[in-house]
Amino acid sequence: MKIELSSDQRSHLKALAHSLNPVVMIGNNGLSEAVMREIAVNLDAHELIKIRVLGDDREARVAMFEQICDELGAAQVQHIGKLLVIYRPTGDAKIALPKSKKKPA
Repeated sequence: MKIELSSDQRSHLKALAHSLNPVVMIGNNGLSEAVMREIAVNLDAHELIKIRVLGDDREARVAMFEQICDELGAAQVQHIGKLLVIYRPTGDAKIALPKSKKKPA
């Protein structure tokens, strides 16, 4: 279950993530079970996290970004260089997202 964000919500999360430091680093071993667990624990604790991916393969980073979000039910916020920004709300939402400005059908 993937979370869809509006452009306003994504912009808001990008602004919040600007001052964050990466909490998880993905090394040359890629997305191991331990790394996925660590990402899930940090998402539960913080909702919005940065992940640093070591290695120069952009396609591999994009694939990891999609895999993390698909498996953990998180939203892709931003991918800049080797940094991935991921958001997943918890039960007691710590981050208030702006309301979606979609027009009713």
